[in-house]
Parts: sequence; C-alpha cells; structure tokens
Amino acid sequence: MLARLKRAALAAALLCASTVLADPAPELTKPDVDAWLDGFVPYALQQGDIGGAVVVVVKDGSILTQRGFGYADLAAHEPMDPERTLMRVGSISKLFTWTALMQLVERGQVSLDADVNSYLDFRIPPRDGQPITVRNLMTHTPGFEEQLKNAVAYDSATAPKFETLLKRWTPERIFAPGTTPAYSNYATALAGYIVQRISGVPLEDYMDTHVLGPLGMTSSTFRQPLPSELQPRMAKGYAAASGPARPFEIIGLAPAGALSAPATDIAKFMLAHLNQGRLGEAGILRAETAQLMHGTPLTILPRVDRMLLGFWEANYKGRRVIAHGGDTQWFHSDLRLYIDDGVGMFVACNSMGKGMAAIDMRIELFEEFANRYLPVPEWSAGPGVDEQTAGEHAQLMAGHYVNSRRSESSFMSLLNLVGAIDVIDYRDGTIGVSMVRNGSGQPRRWREVQPFVWQLDGSSRLLSAEVRDGAVARFSFDEVSPFMMFERPAPSRASWLTPAFLASLIAMVATAVAWPISALMRRRYGMVDTRSAADAKAYRWLRIAAITTVAMWLAWIATIGTMMSDLSNLSEKFDTWLWTLHVLSVVTLLGGVIAALWHAKRVLRGERRWCAKVWALAMVLAMNVSLWMAVAYNVIASGVNY
Repeated sequence: MLARLKRAALAAALLCASTVLADPAPELTKPDVDAWLDGFVPYALQQGDIGGAVVVVVKDGSILTQRGFGYADLAAHEPMDPERTLMRVGSISKLFTWTALMQLVERGQVSLDADVNSYLDFRIPPRDGQPITVRNLMTHTPGFEEQLKNAVAYDSATAPKFETLLKRWTPERIFAPGTTPAYSNYATALAGYIVQRISGVPLEDYMDTHVLGPLGMTSSTFRQPLPSELQPRMAKGYAAASGPARPFEIIGLAPAGALSAPATDIAKFMLAHLNQGRLGEAGILRAETAQLMHGTPLTILPRVDRMLLGFWEANYKGRRVIAHGGDTQWFHSDLRLYIDDGVGMFVACNSMGKGMAAIDMRIELFEEFANRYLPVPEWSAGPGVDEQTAGEHAQLMAGHYVNSRRSESSFMSLLNLVGAIDVIDYRDGTIGVSMVRNGSGQPRRWREVQPFVWQLDGSSRLLSAEVRDGAVARFSFDEVSPFMMFERPAPSRASWLTPAFLASLIAMVATAVAWPISALMRRRYGMVDTRSAADAKAYRWLRIAAITTVAMWLAWIATIGTMMSDLSNLSEKFDTWLWTLHVLSVVTLLGGVIAALWHAKRVLRGERRWCAKVWALAMVLAMNVSLWMAVAYNVIASGVNY
C-alpha cells in the first residue's frame, strides 16, 4: 500500500498549479496543501477500506487548513467535518494528561523525581528496592508489564472507574525503572490519578477547567459516555469501511485514552505547544515548562527516536519533530509538531481498514509532508560500514526477540508467541525485521550505516542495537523506539520451545488418531492384540491424556482468540471460565505426564518392538514439553488478572 500511496502523492504534486510545478520545493500554503491532500487521502481511504479521515495543519500560530475526507457515518452518508465531527483520539489523550501533570509540577505540587507512592493512597511495590518516579511514568519506563483486563467496555453503567482498576491489580514490574521503554497505559492512568488526588477534583473536571477550557476546546471531553449535546457529533467507528458500525468505546484507563475531540480543537492544543504553552491570551504552561516537556529526552539507544516528557521524538532526516499517536479499536490518529518550524499536523481515521491500512497511511502522510514542505536535501544517515563488518553484525542481529510491551505474569503471555519479532540475516550485509514489511508482505531491508545502526531502504528510519559481551541483547527502530524495545527471550522461553511444543502437539494428535485406526485394522484383518490387560490399560490412558491435552490447548487458543477479537471481552465475564480452564489445565497436564510415564514404564519393561519403545519415550518428552510450556507461559498458575 505504501508504494501506491507514493504514486498517489506524486500524482497530487503533478496536479498542483503551474507555479508549484516550476518550484522544486513547494511552499507550505493552503492551496498547495489542499491539492496535495486531495490527491493523497481519498485514494488511501479507498484502497485501504477506511471509512473517513480528518486532517488539520497548523502554521505560524493559526490553522493553515482543515479537511474532512470520507464519512463520519457511512450508513447516513454523513461527511467528515474537521470542525464538527468528534473523533476518539486514543493515546493522544495522554498528552493532555501529561500537560495537566506538568501544571502541577510547575506549581511545585509534584516533583518529577519523587516516588509516585508519595502521591497515591495505595502502594506500588518496589522492584529490587527501586521505586517508580513521576519521570518514569512520563517516559514509559516504570517497568510495568502490559495490562489488558478492562481495557474497553461498551456499557458505562457497569464499566469500572479507572481509579478502581488502578487499585484492583498492579501489573508486575518486569524491568528496573528508567532502563527499558515499555508503553504503559497503567502508568499514564497513575499520572491521571495523581492529578485527580492533588487537585481534589475528578480528572474530567480538572481537564475542563485547566486544559480544555483555557484553550477554547469547548467540543472536547474526557467524559464517558459523551455529554448528550456532543453525542450526535460523534463519528461512527468501524473495523473497516465495508463492515458495520461499532459501539462507542468506554476506555477503562481513561487518562490514557478517553478524549473525544474534533480536529480543530486538537489544532488549538498543537498551537499552544508550538507557542511554548500559550494560545493567544490563554496559557496552559509556562514557557520553561513547555520547553522541559519538549526537550528532555531519555536516551536508551543511540540515533533512534527517544521518549521526552510525555511527547516522543519522531525526528525526520535530522529535523526535530515531537509527536504522539493514538489508537482505539476503531479510531487511529497521529499528531506531529515540527517544533522548530512552527508547524503541526494531526490526522485521524475512524477505521483501520485492510491490514494496517490506517497506520500505513499516516506514516506515509507524515513522511511525504516532510519531504514536500520541510525537505532536508543534504541529509545522510551515515557513511556505512565495510562488507565484512556488515555481514558479521547482521549475523549477530539475526534471531528471535520479544517486545518489551508485553504480558508477562499471566496466561496472556501466550500472545508473545504470535507477537514475537524475528530478525533475518539476508547474507548480503543487510537485515530484515519481521514487523516491518513491504507491500507484498516481505520484510524490508535495513543497511548498516554505522556500527550497529541500520537505515531502512527507501526511508530515513533508523534501527539501533545494544551489544553486551559480544552479543546483541536488544534493539529498536524509529516509530516505536521511544516506547518499545525488542530483547532476547528468557531462557525458559527460548526460541527452541515453540517448535518443540508444536512437535509435541503433533505427536499427541498422532497418538490419538492411531487409537481408532489400530482398532479398525484389528477388526478388519482379524489381528489379535497381544498386550496384557495392564499394558492395554496404560495404552488407553495415554491416548486419553493425549486427546485431553490437545483439547485443553485448543480451549486456551479459542478463549484468548475470542477475548482479543473484541476488547470488551477482556473483563470479569470470562473469570469463571478462566478459573475452570486453569483447574482443568493442572489436572490435564499433570495427568498427561503421569500417563506417559506409566505407559513408557510398561512398554520398556515388556517385549515390545524398538519403535514402540522409542515412541513411548517420545510421548514422555511431549507431555513434559507441554507442561513446561504451560508453566513458562503461566497457563496453570496465573489467576484471572492480566
């Protein structure tokens, strides 16, 4: 899709006025931007099966252009209106929460380097004696695992308040604070709760009074459900334009994603941050506080984008850009401020579309915008390395990695099996990353531009790796490096475990299928089973164990798949079934190991053929691998918090 969007952007450029055609560097004006957007966005929506989008560009203290494309309500053919239509902006809400928190910092009511427990009425346990600081919250480095339960609901009457969710379960801290970016909605919700506790008013009220109100964002709100006067203006959300409209989402950890706003209101927020915290006569931050937010990076890996205080870097060819993206199930948005140029752009879609179409569109939109209006013609990522070094480093990079943003202590850690990242050594000095693919689905190539820093072919995006004791320990790349790291898996979840587990399941299925087949063969050909009664009983229990173990794993796959297919299923309504599945898993897995050992004992002591003895030992191994998998991924001991 990215290649098609580039062709569409080129066509838009060719359709611009003759004065633009004569100028190799088009000026950032409303006519030119509108013509460019007209050639880019409608094509992207159609090709990507995206319902609608809004785009707003600000420049030099005012809105340059505001555009709506497609439909806010497909059934009613209601067009997108950047001024009237409300969009769910997802995690862009976090910027408002961070701004509110920084207001308390500049008043001296909160310290960035204080233990968060000093502002809470419940306790976050230390990790290795180290507390979490407010700064850790703002840089996504408190070390929390992912929290999924109660992420989204559709019924506001039964949805727990975010304060309740914070106190109900604290995600396990899997990294030392300040060491590893791991995007955390829980951490942002903690920040929102601090704002609420210190100010003494509900977060929604604080936002209205101290952030949204002063900026004139009168059509924006953190309230869920929407106030009645705003409900008719809310865009419908869709998985894809070809599908049905979806319900309004109640975001569980509200400070991390509850904001609903029209594009023109988001423009006011962008303008305030571009102007050091002020919009006209209104001020939401002092200049020094805004500069602190925008210019305090946390460097974990060299060269790649970093977390700031709330914002993250999205630098482009050396040009300083600060940004934040936002995604709910149905809405997908991004905001970027070209902070030294007085320019900002916001885009939001009301559906993901085919594959990751909305994500692809917004990445390409910002890249083409910067290339067209803010070019850096002489930029170079680096001189490169020699062929031998490139080959050696590619070989070191190759292998299996896991995302730092992950569930770790619950059964949801099974999702790490499908979310794992592979780095491919192409044997020509380049590497591929399974998460970054081209239009045909193949991993794109990265070329090394300096030791352990790679550049994506056809892009300015960089990838950087950390080497420890001669081995690559972790890496990340632009677009995700501020809040995600990819590291080698723990020994208990080493790369051999997944293929070994799949082989064990195949062995169990083969054993189960062999049971009725052998019975039919004996009946058809009059064959006599020469096994003793005890041997036959052990054989029968092994087959039962194989069938029930495979059924148990299929039940887990179906359960997690159902829960993840609609995030509202990540709730208490599955608790009883999860407890049942946990108990059955313990019985099934331990019973399977016992049955396999009993059967192997009978076979090895008897006078069976060598192949039967080998298969009996293979089944012992298969049952133990299955048990190992269950322990490693918390299938039998994690409870119903996740």
